[in-house]
Amino acid sequence: MTRTRIVAAAAALALSIGLLGQISAVSAETAVRVPAPALDPASPVKTETAIFAGGCFWGVQGVYQHVAGVTSAVSGYTGGTARDAVYGTVSTGTTGHAESVKVTFDPAKVSYGQLLQVYFSVVADPTQLNRQGPDSGTQYRSALFPTNARQLETARAYLAQLGKAGIWPRPIVTRIERAQAFFPAEGYHQDYLTRHPDAPYIRINDAPKVAGLKALYPKLWREKPVLVRG
Repeated sequence: MTRTRIVAAAAALALSIGLLGQISAVSAETAVRVPAPALDPASPVKTETAIFAGGCFWGVQGVYQHVAGVTSAVSGYTGGTARDAVYGTVSTGTTGHAESVKVTFDPAKVSYGQLLQVYFSVVADPTQLNRQGPDSGTQYRSALFPTNARQLETARAYLAQLGKAGIWPRPIVTRIERAQAFFPAEGYHQDYLTRHPDAPYIRINDAPKVAGLKALYPKLWREKPVLVRG
């Protein structure tokens, strides 16, 4: 059974016994206010890309599509060794790929460090190993894929900074991995949060992340998301 069918079935059962509100309150990710990166060097380029993995890519994409300065956020797969990646094989957890999002942004409007701050605040729980929320497996790991040396330096420094800050009761397990080939996900996965706002999975797990972005970072918030399909 696919993730969508499993969640839909569970939500239907919850509705039938009047418990959906309680499940939402328990399952929703909670935004965490984290300090800005102490190291966030300016970028010398006009357009930059970064790749983030933090559980199901529906929510990761949905958050970054609402960040001002982001010009594109594409759901896909990276981190594996296969020459190609599709949902059917990645979802088995045997290919080494992670569901991830390739973010293209204007560094003059939003820095890589700010994208990292958003990531650790509302996108993913960095203390969950090989899982996020209801999804488990290495394909749902929390990982950063820096695309240049400056991003790598910033990510390493920020992980160390957050580790010393003691924000979470458990250790940070977010990995920094070497950037590898990125494979865009199938069309039905793109813009999923925007196209299916009432889907139980989105309402329970991902809508709170977008709300957290708007609440914590009003200066980075853009009301109209930048969509893959336009």
